[in-house]
Amino acid sequence: MAMTNTPNPKITLEQWRTLLAVVDAGGYAQAAERLDKSQSSVSYAVQRMEKTLGLNIFRIEGRRAVLTDAGQVLYRRARFLVDEASELEGAACEFAAGTEARIGLAVEQLVPADIVLYGLSRFAETFPHTQIELYESVLSGTEDALLTRQVDLAICTTVPVGFLGSVIMRSHFIAVAHPDHPLHQLGREVTYRDLHQHRQIILRDSGVHRRRDAGWQETDQRWTVSHMTTKISALKAGLGFSWMPREMIERDLSEGHLKPLPLREGAERQSEIFLVFADRDLAGPATRALGEIFRSEAKECVRRLRK
Repeated sequence: MAMTNTPNPKITLEQWRTLLAVVDAGGYAQAAERLDKSQSSVSYAVQRMEKTLGLNIFRIEGRRAVLTDAGQVLYRRARFLVDEASELEGAACEFAAGTEARIGLAVEQLVPADIVLYGLSRFAETFPHTQIELYESVLSGTEDALLTRQVDLAICTTVPVGFLGSVIMRSHFIAVAHPDHPLHQLGREVTYRDLHQHRQIILRDSGVHRRRDAGWQETDQRWTVSHMTTKISALKAGLGFSWMPREMIERDLSEGHLKPLPLREGAERQSEIFLVFADRDLAGPATRALGEIFRSEAKECVRRLRK
């Protein structure tokens, strides 16, 4: 197959870094200090870029240099280019070392803990020196962690836009409350109108911008908590009702601490649980191995529940 010739870039990464420094630092003098270069060399580098590209990156407004419209586009693309180059170099260093020294992992609190804990235990047997930083997230908190590259891997109920994920299991949600809760004393099917009269316990979205809600959340008597253990404790104390993953409360159901609500409709729903890599191509051997372990543990979790 014939190879196409791609022209060599005329602008170096160092020049793009200089442009970013001028904008981020707020001027040539500040950029020079940040880059440990002379102001004249920084100014000359930008002028060479403008001459090579045949356009003005900055325009002078008073005593300030301001990005032109074209300069703003170049700045955004340069940011992406430099960040990608840095990530590529970082991945190369990890590959050279053989395995990653650290793996960032985001797990939504709706994911059964057995999958995570048993999976990490197995992982430690093969990669005892790799550190794990676990972020227990809710809804868009997982998306934030992936977008900012805070984590390398995530287990979540929704695949964020721009990422690819694979289903590792399906979680079954059921509406529950303590057996002595007033909703269980009605002696009939429970309607959504009934739910409006009682307190719902929900998890707070851990994302920076609190972007998403999940499930039915229309009651005015709502308590919002930050962690799943608090939510379960509140339910067992009879303080409200909620939809919960059956896998997470199986023991509480069998021991009588919680009881499924006899809802007329919507008593059960399913949610897919996904495994998502921040960047599958750049994932190191330890991260890829951890992903495969989680797939295996999810299958084992489903097998145990079917017994």
